[in-house]
Amino acid sequence: MGNFLKLVTAGPLFFVSAWVLMLFAGIVHQDVGILPFGYVTSMIVTIGLWLCVAPAIGAVSRGRAHD
Repeated sequence: MGNFLKLVTAGPLFFVSAWVLMLFAGIVHQDVGILPFGYVTSMIVTIGLWLCVAPAIGAVSRGRAHD
């Protein structure tokens, strides 16, 4: 049941992550040299980041058993 709850909480966290990315991109856009972007673009970037980072997190979380 614990894995199911983790999966259910990942959905809302995705939308919050995309919203936070959009806010920070709007705040730092002049310093970084980008144009501010909207929520849909932020969702696409968040999906890309999650797809790149998720396998690394999975590999690290499995780890090696200590004797």
